[in-house]
Amino acid sequence: MKRILYMLGFLCCLATNGQKVNDTLLVGFTPAAPFIVENEGKLDGLNVWLWKQVAKDIGKPYKMVQMNFSDMLDSLKTGGIDVSINPLTITSNRSKEMEFTHSFFASNSTVTVAQVSSFSKFMTFIKGFFNLNFLKGLFLLLLIILIFGFFGWYFERKRNPENFRPTYRGIWDGLWWSAVTLTTVGYGDKAPKTRMGKISALVLMFGGLLFISGLTASIASSLTVNQMSNNPEGFNEFKNRKVGTIAKSGTRTFLSEHFFKNVSTYPSVVPGLTDVKKGKIDAFLYDEPILKYRIQKDSSLRELQLLPIKFDVQFYAFGLPKTHTLLEQQISQRILEIMESKEWEIVLNEYGLAEL
Repeated sequence: MKRILYMLGFLCCLATNGQKVNDTLLVGFTPAAPFIVENEGKLDGLNVWLWKQVAKDIGKPYKMVQMNFSDMLDSLKTGGIDVSINPLTITSNRSKEMEFTHSFFASNSTVTVAQVSSFSKFMTFIKGFFNLNFLKGLFLLLLIILIFGFFGWYFERKRNPENFRPTYRGIWDGLWWSAVTLTTVGYGDKAPKTRMGKISALVLMFGGLLFISGLTASIASSLTVNQMSNNPEGFNEFKNRKVGTIAKSGTRTFLSEHFFKNVSTYPSVVPGLTDVKKGKIDAFLYDEPILKYRIQKDSSLRELQLLPIKFDVQFYAFGLPKTHTLLEQQISQRILEIMESKEWEIVLNEYGLAEL
């Protein structure tokens, strides 16, 4: 009987310690505008506002602790802090190591690249004409003009000397007639009169129509591929490029799962965006609202642009250690109440945020 009582007492102690929360909550954060904005020692932003509303109802004192992103996640796992008010993306891997409150915002990741100058775009367009496929098509076009020009002159030089001079200079007449016929210009200044000349003209006209159509499509395709390689607009276009993101972020996990191999990680957004500007990496991939806000507010980053690429839909929440389930329930309940109020939409608009 005593053993049973001791065992029950031990289990009760474990349960009590598992739910133990510091008298003064340690609230970890790292700047992530517009959710957490640090300005001259003062904190602002959507998440700061939301936490203050929640803290009023919890009724416990708290202390703000600034940390870098990786250390903050580690502290959540070990219980070094009681809550993180950063916009943490809810993922299956993180849920195994920490608790999440109810999600309060949904967004997605996007891609930031350096803007391409007008001159660079023009040079890219010009280079598109000098790829192998285009040069092959151009060579074939000249060859067809040469062959049918010679045939036209050969068949017409005796019976049609006014249009195709019988001397070797008449070869130029044949080339001119072949070129205007092939390109469907048809000036009408030269026309065949012999049977073989007319047959050659028919083959040239119908064959030329098909060839010019194919050549035009090939040139357009070549220019499009060249432009896409320099201004990629698809998520998969970056798999073989050097990109960057935040270490231990949801985006970093997403890139690993989608076989991105050349990924550099950064402790915060600004160093990554700066490397994009300097050309050290081709793109920086991270949460769209954070990237958008940073580029708009930082004049040194105005040369960067967000591509119209959206991937990895994310749901943001506060994070807590696994031992703080009761505190998580309290915070989640208050978050739901705030989100159902009209004030929530007003605050979102104030910080320039719009949910998916």
